[in-house]
Amino acid sequence: MAQSSNSTFFSQDELNKLKSDYETGGLEAAVSLIQMKLQKLDSAEINIAVTGETGAGKSTFINAMRGLRDHGEGAAKTGMCETTMEPAPYPHPNLPNVCFWNLPGIGSVIFPVDQYLREMDFKIYDFFIIISGCRFRENDVKLAEEIKRLGTNFYFVRSKIDNDLDSFKKECVDFNTNKQLDKIRNDCVSNLEKAGIPLPTVFLISNFKLNDFDFPALKETLANNLENIKKHVFLLSLPNTTLEIVENKRKELENRIWILATLSGVVGAVPIPGLSFAFKIGIMIAGIQYFRQYLGLDDASLRRLADMAQKPLGFLKTELKTALVGEITDDLVRSVLLGSVVVAISVAEAVLDFVPVVGSIFGAGSSFAMIYKLLSDALNELVENAQRVVKAAFGTD
Repeated sequence: MAQSSNSTFFSQDELNKLKSDYETGGLEAAVSLIQMKLQKLDSAEINIAVTGETGAGKSTFINAMRGLRDHGEGAAKTGMCETTMEPAPYPHPNLPNVCFWNLPGIGSVIFPVDQYLREMDFKIYDFFIIISGCRFRENDVKLAEEIKRLGTNFYFVRSKIDNDLDSFKKECVDFNTNKQLDKIRNDCVSNLEKAGIPLPTVFLISNFKLNDFDFPALKETLANNLENIKKHVFLLSLPNTTLEIVENKRKELENRIWILATLSGVVGAVPIPGLSFAFKIGIMIAGIQYFRQYLGLDDASLRRLADMAQKPLGFLKTELKTALVGEITDDLVRSVLLGSVVVAISVAEAVLDFVPVVGSIFGAGSSFAMIYKLLSDALNELVENAQRVVKAAFGTD
């Protein structure tokens, strides 16, 4: 089986049960598992705690992870003094169920370490980012030990690495970037090990360069340490700064096609005049809008990306070569559906080979096969446009 099409949501046991439920209880029984998965997907929450000493760059990190600059609408407040008196939530602009929490700086006059550990409700967070703008200190270690005691993942992030490198360049005649990064990393690791943290991993980042240093490795690590559905949601939340991120989103969004096509197949199997065609149109519109939003092609996302890349919004929009980024009307979708029925049926066998469990239920030429093909084509078209926008924004190939 092509596991890439559904492994994020369904185990092999669940797929076998899907087929078994259909054989014993018909379409209604088979689709219940899929509806439950869709509900879990849309309600999945991720709460990410960002903490560390005052002035470490916590707010700027939160803004960067949400695709915002510090002055953007909804950005976390930044400042040289402590600006956070209590945990402050900052939902993702497109996925409000993904929330970054800016925790007060540990070890400040306002929040001594012991009081901090008592008052912060660590249990609500999926993982912690412990940020330092220089060396990790005793307070960071105490915080990590408390998080570890609760069985929650935590990650050490050394921010402002670009400032350090600029300073070293001015002081050193024989400056070597990689050697200096290794020196900083080894120093951080050594200090943490001496303080009692075994084999710590430290990510060196600049909050203003999301594609440089260890930022890509950090995002990959965070995603890989989340369980399947939360990993899916986290990957969709990442700002489009590289082609790899866009491609990862394509793979995740293919799972949505599988679910929407299955729901279409169920309705398509019910002989109610007019309902099946109207339902197909609704599914197509919902699918295209969903893809467009999480690929960063809606107007609000494009504005944020232009601001982050410091490029004119109009310049990025010139890379959009599809009608699917405009208004999605019933007429547009009807023309797509009516013009593609023959094509969809002609590729039904390939579609059903790709998802054989559902294919064995609905069969060739079904609503499932048609919607799967049409939404796949729409997704590919939108991904191509998102890739062009990323290239224009960040000058990457």
